[in-house]
Amino acid sequence: MNVRVPLKLGVAATALAMGLAGAALGNTLRMADSTDIAAMDPHSMTESNTIGFLNHVYEGLVRYNQDLAVEPALATSWEFVEPARLRFKLREGVSFHNGNPFTADDVVASLQRASDETSPVKSNIPGLKSVEKVDEYTVDLVLNGPDPIVLNYLTNILILDQEWMAENDALMPADMRSGRENFAVANSNGTGPFILESRQPDARTVLTVNENWWDEPQHNLTRIEFSPIGSDATRIAALLSGELDFITPAPLQDIERIDRAEGVAVIVAPELRTIMLGMNQGDKLLDSNLTDSNPLQDQRVRDALWRSIDMDLIRNKIMRDRSRNAGLLVAPPVPGYDAAEDIRPEVDLEKAKALLAEAGYADGFEVGFDCPNDRYVNDEEICQAVTAMWSRIGVTARLNAQTKSKHFEKVLAGGSDIYMVGWATLPMLDTYSVLSALLHTPGDRMGAWNPGGYSNEKIDALTTQVATELDAEKRNAMMTEALKIARDDVAIIPLHQQPLAWAVRDGVSIPLTADNKPRLWYAKVE
Repeated sequence: MNVRVPLKLGVAATALAMGLAGAALGNTLRMADSTDIAAMDPHSMTESNTIGFLNHVYEGLVRYNQDLAVEPALATSWEFVEPARLRFKLREGVSFHNGNPFTADDVVASLQRASDETSPVKSNIPGLKSVEKVDEYTVDLVLNGPDPIVLNYLTNILILDQEWMAENDALMPADMRSGRENFAVANSNGTGPFILESRQPDARTVLTVNENWWDEPQHNLTRIEFSPIGSDATRIAALLSGELDFITPAPLQDIERIDRAEGVAVIVAPELRTIMLGMNQGDKLLDSNLTDSNPLQDQRVRDALWRSIDMDLIRNKIMRDRSRNAGLLVAPPVPGYDAAEDIRPEVDLEKAKALLAEAGYADGFEVGFDCPNDRYVNDEEICQAVTAMWSRIGVTARLNAQTKSKHFEKVLAGGSDIYMVGWATLPMLDTYSVLSALLHTPGDRMGAWNPGGYSNEKIDALTTQVATELDAEKRNAMMTEALKIARDDVAIIPLHQQPLAWAVRDGVSIPLTADNKPRLWYAKVE
């Protein structure tokens, strides 16, 4: 049955009526996301949806392909000429959208811009000390030390035209957090496969194909029309009525309804983001009937909690069979992941009770449990289910579900006993992200997301080695080892990789990647 749902009146519907109604022009892709892009300046924010969209206008020295492997973009090759000096050979014959030639000067100016002390994206290239021009098509990145994942970071550092920036007083980035704007906020001049035609914030952004793009197009698009539509119902209605070709996200609860409609389809896959439960491993619990001990310090207790969670049931009943149960803290595409080590304990309530008794908590205990209710897919429902499952072994979780801002404020302040967090390892797309942020002993810029204070000397040592090891095979082995230690120690309880879902009309082909970034230079429309 072909479903036709009328659009509701409102800002989103008005934008659609103005920009999307009627037949598409040429090979036009009409798309909508739940939020607007923040600005056209690629160095003005770290918001992933915005950076993902701007990758169609601007390019970096390297990029992720549809298999999430790093490949050449504006650079054709690179090598470490010294342990902390990475040399890039630049692509010749590339032009910016205004016709200016791409040279080393543009790379130097862009990287200096992105890494400036006042830059909002400075943290996205933490190891950069300086950038030096060698010749017109060669640049050196001088690093603070050997950095095996500098290329991963560089996929998010996009290159602007130095001459254009100078002419328009935009050599320094805007800062959307503080309200500091510049010419690049509403205008653009990149080298990417699409050119900015028009921009109406909170309404519509239009891109047209760059006929002079240096790369061999794998898409057949002539035009992209993007509209932010915050209402799930309105976004879905526009797709079903034929006013849109592509929407993201497709709400999990609506997937079956969309799939039943004629002329549209849902694309679903596990996301990179692993949902997990961190635990307070300090001397005392914060919200408990126990005042002089912390059972969570005992590996047997943590093991009991993990093996009492029925993830198959959660996957079936709450995630509608769309999630992927996890035994490790990273998803399969992330370097360091090893399928042989991706093992969850069998659900065994009697074994869990025995472990609690062995640890001295045969009667169970009470513990605080903090969850967001608006950050992850079905987050509160998952926590409610886990609370019920723990009750079967005598552990009473005092569930506190609240909005994400309040949740993370409490968690990062060290105010939680057990807490939900999701981690996608972006932008570095590497296990080092988990090791350095979630598992390393807090201190000296490490363990920023380890408020529970978990500490393991072996993991700390491996993290230090991983940070500078340039041999990929050795490095992956060390990351796998660290993840296995964390799993066996139940440092953090992994739950699943949550699903991501897009929806398209028939005749639209877009590769779905686990980082949830549409790469429309691979898209085709019929």
